[in-house]
Amino acid sequence: MDFLLSDIHDDLASTVDAQLTKADIPARARAWATGDRTAVTEVFAALAETGVNGLLIDESAGGSSAGATELVVAMEQIGRHALPGPVVESIAVLPVLFRTANITGERVSALAEGTFATCAVPPLAPLAPLADTAYLVHDGVLSVATAGSPVATVDPTRTVCELSAESTLAENVDTADAADIGTLATAAQLLGLAGAMLTMAAEYAQARKQFGRAIGSFQAVKHHLADVAIAVEMARPLVLGAALGIDGLVPEDTDVRRDVAAAKVAAGDAAYLASRRALQVLGAIGYTSEHDLSLYLTKTRALRSTWGTPAVLRQRVLESL
Repeated sequence: MDFLLSDIHDDLASTVDAQLTKADIPARARAWATGDRTAVTEVFAALAETGVNGLLIDESAGGSSAGATELVVAMEQIGRHALPGPVVESIAVLPVLFRTANITGERVSALAEGTFATCAVPPLAPLAPLADTAYLVHDGVLSVATAGSPVATVDPTRTVCELSAESTLAENVDTADAADIGTLATAAQLLGLAGAMLTMAAEYAQARKQFGRAIGSFQAVKHHLADVAIAVEMARPLVLGAALGIDGLVPEDTDVRRDVAAAKVAAGDAAYLASRRALQVLGAIGYTSEHDLSLYLTKTRALRSTWGTPAVLRQRVLESL
């Protein structure tokens, strides 16, 4: 099957990239890590105005009725800028979960308007990033939930918690589609993180000099960065292919859940490799919290195990063979 992104997808990516570049997300992420949520919620509301938050929401509820392909295009740019908060849960998982549970009205419209919300879908996603509004699916029962004690993660911009059911919204809810879109959206974020770290390392390698030469001219450094570039470019078609599967644009006998799992594994591996290679190229400065690379290193580590650990997703692929 031949597939290329259209001009509409390119425009969407450029719009999100320009908006987040202007917002200076690293500075806002550091504020978020200290407990100041205002700076990031402003950006999230601005994204909602461009339609990003409502990509998977019907037009009747204020969304754009787009698909998974548009979602991953936007999520890659969100990952490229390391935007903190329950982004996957708000933009990807909850719209699909509400649609599956036939929930309409203000809860759905609030997501399209840029309200931060979170959710837990055990066992794949047993913990939820903190947000004022939370939902839990347990044994097929979708409930409004309350957050337990916050738990810090390796990512200072990502605090998670266990959720407790409060009031029931729907029963017999199938979470498979919501879980898959969460896995795929996280894969797209990881792809964006990998691309950003590759760019950081390449730019530093061109500027940093040793023995009178840019370190990027050394063959060992070139090979390190080339390995990352290959990993990123090998992961991207898997992510896009899985999105096409969710959108129903693949042959009927395609195992879409397998493709989603493979995409997340590949994107996670690419991001992890990018983090290691970027740290090697930048050296000691990459370890410091003052450098933006630190935001990407810690977020990569956290998201790699979010919405499906590598072991769980590899097992899914294995069982499909």
